[in-house]
Amino acid sequence: MAELHVELVAADRKVWSGKASLVVARTSSGEIGIMPGHQPLLGVLASGPVTIRTTGEDELGKDGTVIAAVHGGFISFADDKLSLLAEIAELSYEIDVERAERALDAAKADQDAAAERRADVRLRAVAVAR
Repeated sequence: MAELHVELVAADRKVWSGKASLVVARTSSGEIGIMPGHQPLLGVLASGPVTIRTTGEDELGKDGTVIAAVHGGFISFADDKLSLLAEIAELSYEIDVERAERALDAAKADQDAAAERRADVRLRAVAVAR
């Protein structure tokens, strides 16, 4: 099976690294799916969930899908190597749902569109992972 090597990196840490058969992310031009053999690309990541269909065992010893909430950054693909360089990225299982819900409520009350978008992306990433 063909695979691509994926690196998901946030400004403060390496979030996830491994082999995948498909990665779906939102860019400034819309949603994009990357599979092995895709044409090279460089794009701007938009805030949204990123879905990584893994081909090997993850840190929990399971095959499957990794979901991350990503908040801005860049996506680069060449030679079956995909780099997702995010300003902020969190794996779905790292997200505290109650805290994200409180943040969403507070952002709505304060009419803070950026904070509302961040909280919404976190909650969507958790929902996709379930």
